[in-house]
Amino acid sequence: MLNEVHKWDTTHRPWPLPFMPWVMRQSWNNALFIHYPIAINKLRQLVPEQLQLDTYDGWGWISIVPFKMEKVGIRAIPFSITFPELNIRTYVTIDNKPGVYFFSLDATNLPVVFLSNMFINLPYLHSQMTIHHDGDYTSFSCIRKSSDESIACLYHPISEPFTASKGTFDYWVTERYCFYTVNSAGKVNRCNILHKPWPLQHAEAEIRHNSLFSSKSLQFEAITPILHYSKGVDVRVWPLERV
Repeated sequence: MLNEVHKWDTTHRPWPLPFMPWVMRQSWNNALFIHYPIAINKLRQLVPEQLQLDTYDGWGWISIVPFKMEKVGIRAIPFSITFPELNIRTYVTIDNKPGVYFFSLDATNLPVVFLSNMFINLPYLHSQMTIHHDGDYTSFSCIRKSSDESIACLYHPISEPFTASKGTFDYWVTERYCFYTVNSAGKVNRCNILHKPWPLQHAEAEIRHNSLFSSKSLQFEAITPILHYSKGVDVRVWPLERV
């Protein structure tokens, strides 16, 4: 296990991995990416000023990503957990290292919510969620315990799997190998991750209900979002590093 990452192909990663060893393993499975364009000036009001906005075709983008977290565990400890998760994220960059900034992360696992908020500055929320996978179809629901905000959707792939090509929107919005956090003192940290390129498929989704943005009164620039599906990737996570 100590040399496991050395067996992975890392040539697709835009910059080298940290010299230190990874600390967590995860699998992100049955994922739906729901991408909404948003005016840059509106997005700028929502993202800490320390982070440079990343844009595509002159727009900012916000994505809702429901999926199943599986095989979540700490290095060298033979124990793992599984739970549904929901991320709301946008795209930022520092030092030519494009990454993700999370507005929120919902999880059913209360210890994960507590520890992630305390130690890695991730804005996890404790929510009631379900995810069911039946053939090509996945149903997902989330109700936040701290508010009335919720989402329910049914989704499935509609194309053969493909690997996104550099320069395309598919690549820009999914092939990101770090996320950024800003702590209460305004300091920025980067968390490096490693996985194989996402096996993507174009998707259809029936979004039966979505009030996740009701508290922010967001108005997106398109009624119909861009959708991707992925069966999933295995992931390794490194400790936070100060930017």
